[in-house]
Amino acid sequence: MMSTSPLAPADAGASAADTRPSLTVLSGFWPAATYAVARTLLAADPALLLVRHDLTAVRNGTVHRVVRTGEGLLEDERVALAHGCASCTLREDVLPTLARLARTHPHRGLVLMLPEVVEPEAVAAACAHCLVDGAPITDLIQVDSYVTVVDAEHLLDGLASTDDLTTLGIHAADNDDRALADVVVRQIEYADTLVLWGQSRDGAYDTSRLSVLLERMVPWAAQVRVDGDVVDAAELTRQLRDTHRHRPETPGVLARGLEGYAVGVHEPHPDCGVVSAVFRARRPFHPRRLHDVLEDVNAGVIRSRGHLWLASQPETVIAWDFAGGGLGLGSLGHWLAALPDAHWDHASAHRRLAAALDWDPYYGDRHQHLVFIGLDLDPTDLHRALAACLLTDDELADGEDTWRTYDDPFAGCFPRTALDPDDTDTDTEGDLPA
Repeated sequence: MMSTSPLAPADAGASAADTRPSLTVLSGFWPAATYAVARTLLAADPALLLVRHDLTAVRNGTVHRVVRTGEGLLEDERVALAHGCASCTLREDVLPTLARLARTHPHRGLVLMLPEVVEPEAVAAACAHCLVDGAPITDLIQVDSYVTVVDAEHLLDGLASTDDLTTLGIHAADNDDRALADVVVRQIEYADTLVLWGQSRDGAYDTSRLSVLLERMVPWAAQVRVDGDVVDAAELTRQLRDTHRHRPETPGVLARGLEGYAVGVHEPHPDCGVVSAVFRARRPFHPRRLHDVLEDVNAGVIRSRGHLWLASQPETVIAWDFAGGGLGLGSLGHWLAALPDAHWDHASAHRRLAAALDWDPYYGDRHQHLVFIGLDLDPTDLHRALAACLLTDDELADGEDTWRTYDDPFAGCFPRTALDPDDTDTDTEGDLPA
């Protein structure tokens, strides 16, 4: 059985004359579910080219590449790499393979199935910045969409996991210290389309709850549910291929709010127990008070994200990134209000427009914008706890010189505070634990 949530329409502006092969990128932490989707797409279109890379031996400098169609195997090779890591695999073999296949099979669609520990945003970055034979891969291939497959039986366990890839023995490089939950979240949040595959071990209600959870986590993505024994291959293909959903200009999830995109949806009333609460405020946080409630505000939270500003560090946009029981804070650059006018040209047009539309005569573009998603959260208690961390009227009246003297447990965590003459204020995400 297959059901769908309302899907975003195909891009009406997509050129019918575009003759480049279309690429669909499949990711997912549970390979059995991801490969089931890939096989279904091959069944609907036997001429489709499926490209897979096995990274089991990547740290020894070898990857296993397989290219197949619905009619059989085309390639099965082990490739030696100069450096054993996932990023060099993308650069040295994945993109060249896609380029070669686009040239030798110009009228066939392509599906790239990523290894379970590879994040789709890394592929997008490689497509944007890595050249193949002196040209970008997009000269040869139209990147149609990024599809993430999640296994309903294991999704909640993955999101709640406190394991890291190294402990599990599936890290993609010697220095790969990512947490399992972070990988799952990043695969989900970069998706243009989500496929919820199978059913929860706890039954139909719990499967519906997972669907609502994904809608709250990624309100910008289309969602397809496949939860029966029989799959309509043609219908699934229609939902996943040639959708023109991918927008390469969309910023990373932690910078979305700065660019005027939604960080999340405010749905404080439980739906299958799922609550999504957005917190916005203009006043800055007191650093000590915020630090003291970090554990409390994330209790029972599956995912929280966004950006904030601290009174003690008023120039810096701080990213908030919580998953799997761990909170990461890092710098996203400077607030525009803290930059000389000459530096504004280095910010994107979307960033400048979003700031202008919400500009405050006192605070400028500085503000709090966070979303908390979880099961059975109390949005009132959450809002009350965060609001108590904001500066009071008396503290606001003291001014920035006094704010900078506050006891700050975050001091030194966000080094981008000095305004360098050559600083272009390009957004960067940090990963410093609070």
